[in-house]
Amino acid sequence: MKKPAGLSRRDAFKTMMVGAAGIAAGNFLPHSGMAEEVASSEIIGDPRVRGPFPILSTPYTDSGEVDYEVLGKAAQFVDWCGSPGMIWPQSGDSVDLLTMDEKLQGMEVLTDALKGRKSALCLGVQGKDTEEMLVYARHAAKLAPPAIISRPPDDGKTEDDMRQYWKALAKEVECPVIIQTTGGTTYKGPAPSVPLLIELGKEFPHFGYVKEEAGNTVARMREELAAKPAIKRVFSAAGGWGWLHQTRIGTEGVITERAAYADLLARLWNLADKKDWVGAADTYSKLLLMINLRNTIGGNEMRSFHLYVWMKRGVFKNLGSRHYPPKDSSQKWTYSEMKLSQEERDEIDARFEAIKPYLREGNFA
Repeated sequence: MKKPAGLSRRDAFKTMMVGAAGIAAGNFLPHSGMAEEVASSEIIGDPRVRGPFPILSTPYTDSGEVDYEVLGKAAQFVDWCGSPGMIWPQSGDSVDLLTMDEKLQGMEVLTDALKGRKSALCLGVQGKDTEEMLVYARHAAKLAPPAIISRPPDDGKTEDDMRQYWKALAKEVECPVIIQTTGGTTYKGPAPSVPLLIELGKEFPHFGYVKEEAGNTVARMREELAAKPAIKRVFSAAGGWGWLHQTRIGTEGVITERAAYADLLARLWNLADKKDWVGAADTYSKLLLMINLRNTIGGNEMRSFHLYVWMKRGVFKNLGSRHYPPKDSSQKWTYSEMKLSQEERDEIDARFEAIKPYLREGNFA
């Protein structure tokens, strides 16, 4: 198969890489080189917090315990792929099914794993209430990550509940704070209104970054983008299904648990950022080729068959996941490995072969 047209390599505002580097002479060279320079005056907010920030899937041992060694390896893989950044813990399996100690330890493991590397670590900071959230916030502040992300409190019921929760967070950290507009499986309250996001962005210089995936997503995005500079960055989300369209209207990155394809995300971002919409659409089609396997293989959209890709890429050791226990159970979680038939493995293998020319060359070690 002919290798797709290459990307230019970008200079990250003279001294700092803000996005993954592109393709040089047909080879994907993440974090390298000089290229189209984007003037820092064109970027509102912290330029490090821009582009794809995939959420790391949490790896588990065969007994269902967090595999911290593989977690650190996964972070280094995303950096190797050239992704500008990454996030943990944030998805359902990384927030609701982990203990506080597991999350705090994981934050430390990832901080150590990324020392001396270019990808920016964004730590997930949220809780069932303000008190719990502040435990994570204070721990994260000690680790000094480039950014944090926070979703609404589980016990939140009103707009003012969220306002007070995030104002308390603003006093504990100084790095950019990305607000996730949905609350996962345990939050039953409303999404934060766009006026609230703007209010927080005006009051706190390190706020104004938004992971937008609430109802009427594109309409909300347009309203947020019109509120710059109070709103500094809007990220696409929701599995990346609308990322290409949303990038065209002004979003500046994506947040989703697609880290097994971090180099594909970095390639797509570089093309879209320089307005190469034909190249971006071609690359986006390769992402869709993988994620729409949910229609035939099924399972948890964020994990399931993607764990097999993690294994193919030399990072994960198994297909294991924690699951929510039955409602009448005293267990905090259950654990099992996904069973893939040979036919299903063959289909994943065939599609992965089709996207290989769009990935970084070589094997991650």
